[in-house]
Amino acid sequence: QVQLVESGGDLVQPEGSLRLSCAASGSIFSIHIMGWYRQAPGKQRELVATITSGGMTNYADSVKGRFTISKDNAKNTMYLQMNNLKPEDTAVYSCNLRQLITTYWGQGTQVTVSS
Repeated sequence: QVQLVESGGDLVQPEGSLRLSCAASGSIFSIHIMGWYRQAPGKQRELVATITSGGMTNYADSVKGRFTISKDNAKNTMYLQMNNLKPEDTAVYSCNLRQLITTYWGQGTQVTVSS
């Protein structure tokens, strides 16, 4: 099994920056994909970014050029660096890992962008 714990969510002003972390533990296979999702109140959950075990990344159009997904394998931690934040980025951000036929989720961390 895999355990995922997010941290780093906070209240931040527009145009500010924030870094989210996802600490992973357990049985993580060599081939997997991890990602960040977010869900705002009253809206569907949406994909923010993904990163494969090989380091390939993908981003939602809404965050391209502003967000960067990365991993530190030594620390078993995934990050989401968020720059130039906008009010519409406000959401609960959740960490996700998929391997074989199993999907794991963290409990999420709140990001609020407001002046």
